[in-house]
Amino acid sequence: MKTRISLLAAVAAGTALATNAFAQSAKDVRGASPYVAIENEPAPKLIVDPPLPEGLAIGVFWAQYRVENLRIVPVFGSGAAQASPRVGHLHVIVDDLPWWWADASDNNTVDIANLPPGQRAIDPLTGEEVMRPDPDPPTR
Repeated sequence: MKTRISLLAAVAAGTALATNAFAQSAKDVRGASPYVAIENEPAPKLIVDPPLPEGLAIGVFWAQYRVENLRIVPVFGSGAAQASPRVGHLHVIVDDLPWWWADASDNNTVDIANLPPGQRAIDPLTGEEVMRPDPDPPTR
């Protein structure tokens, strides 16, 4: 019985140490509090993975993404450009078409179905490109 208690105590202590060693604060994971403006806020950054082969095999473009220094939320217009911490949405452009759409869902995957087979130029934009005050689509 004494051995079992010692073992349980050792496992509990090891778990506590491991949890503390790998723990991240809420700020580390979620970013800055929305209640405090950020001085000298770094530029937003968009990281997009290659399309998922499982989607391409069935004619669907799925590409996961993540952003840094930006919260994807359904906020539009000049107010979004003034917010700190920075908020915004993605503009997704396909094949340099004259139209685009905005994704404000932060579901982390661009999803485009029923594209004809072939090479495509799919360009998700964020940051200053998203905050453009004019109605013209951003271009590369």
